Amino acid sequence: MRKLKLQVQMTVDGYMSGPNGEMDWMTFPWTDDIGAYIGALTAQVDTIVLGRKLAEGFIPHWASKPENEPQVAIDQMNNTPKVVITNSLTESPWENTVVAGGDLAEIVNGLKAQPGGDLIVYGGGTLVSSLIAAGLIDELHLFVNPTAIGAGLPVFADAGADQQLSLVAATPFDCGIIALHFEPKSA
Repeated sequence: MRKLKLQVQMTVDGYMSGPNGEMDWMTFPWTDDIGAYIGALTAQVDTIVLGRKLAEGFIPHWASKPENEPQVAIDQMNNTPKVVITNSLTESPWENTVVAGGDLAEIVNGLKAQPGGDLIVYGGGTLVSSLIAAGLIDELHLFVNPTAIGAGLPVFADAGADQQLSLVAATPFDCGIIALHFEPKSA
């Protein structure tokens, strides 16, 4: 069965964005060591999962082939099939992207049951919180940036009941970010 991996940038105080969606707190430039980590993390991934709000910025950003991004990242983001989980769209306005609506657990478990590589979810906030609360994420890769913003959209908003996680690895990078790799504890 395919795994659903979460990769999210966050602050040390647990936010994935500021109160109005700000992401200017993220640590840049990334160093080669974090690039290698992300390359290994995504090597087995063949599907990107997004929420609608994030997709509206994420997909056009990568389709514009931004100058400040490595070509390998641009190609990976544009060429990897995407699934946008939403109940407000019925068809995809984007290339290489399908829309899935309905029961979250049914959608995700259906994707996991399909043949292929792993799935990765980058967000958005509502989707991430719902996936965590429903226990649908198999690996959490939290990229903790060395900054605190005091308020914003928390990674674990509405996480539901006690979320017990096992630390698999903590990896510091030269740019100051630390990747925390967690897996849910078995019941």
